[in-house]
Amino acid sequence: MKIKFQKFQGAGNDFIIINNKDLSFPSKNNKLIKKLCDRKFGIGCDGLILINPSKDSDFEMIYYNSDGKEGSMCGNGARCSVKFAKINNIIISKETSFKACDGSHSARIDNNMIYLSMNPVKEIINYKEDLFLDTGSPHYVKIVNNLRDYKVFENGKKIRNSSFFNKNGVNVNFVEQISEDEFSVRTYERGVENETFSCGTGVTAVAISMFHLGKTNSNNIKIFTKGGNLSVEFKHNDKGFFDIKLIGKAELVFSGVIEI
Repeated sequence: MKIKFQKFQGAGNDFIIINNKDLSFPSKNNKLIKKLCDRKFGIGCDGLILINPSKDSDFEMIYYNSDGKEGSMCGNGARCSVKFAKINNIIISKETSFKACDGSHSARIDNNMIYLSMNPVKEIINYKEDLFLDTGSPHYVKIVNNLRDYKVFENGKKIRNSSFFNKNGVNVNFVEQISEDEFSVRTYERGVENETFSCGTGVTAVAISMFHLGKTNSNNIKIFTKGGNLSVEFKHNDKGFFDIKLIGKAELVFSGVIEI
C-alpha cells in the first residue's frame, strides 16, 4: 500500500499530514503510525494528522502523537492542517471551519499567517506558584529563570510522571518573562515524551497564565519558542478567557509517497 503525505512545520513543530478523503488509512494501526513518526525508521515528526471528510464542516482533523496513540488538540498541528487544506484545495477561501477532538474551530489565512480560534478557558488551577489549565490539551505552567540552560527534559518528565498527572499525562511549559508582553517558552510534551521545538496549545496556556498571574496586562502576547515566534490574542471577563486566537506561520516542508 502506497500512502501520499506532506510534511509541514509550524514554529518547528513538525507533522506528517495525509488527505484521508476516502478513509482508507489504517487509523487503528498504532504501530504503523508510531513507525511513520520515527525519525530513524520512518518519515519523522512530532505527530501524524489525518484530514478526514466532514458533513458539517470543511474537514475533520485527527491527531496522533508520535507514540502512535490518538492525541488531544494540537494547536500547531491545526494551523498546519489549515495550510494543508488550502494548498490541496480542500478549502477555497481564506477562511475555514473544521472539527477537532475538542470541538469546532475556525481559522483564517492572512499574508501566510494562520489565525486559529481556540476554545474558551474557564478554569485555572493553582499548584502553589504554578498553574494548570486545559487549552484543548492539559498544560502545567511554571515560571523559571535562565530558561536557556534550564533542564527541560529532566524537570518536565518529573512533573509529567508525578502522582498528580501520571494517569492522563500533562504537557509541561517552562516560562521566562522577556518584557511586558513577551515571554520565552520551552515545552515538554506528553505523547512525544520529550521537549519539542514549540507547542501551540502550550503557548496559548502560557499567554493566558501570564495574564492571570498579573505578569502582563496585554491581551496580545508574543511568545518565543525554540522553533519560532507565535502570538496569542484573547478577551477576558469574570467568566474566563474567550475569543482566543493562536497566530503564526505554517509551511510545507516536502511532499512524498511511502510504501507500507
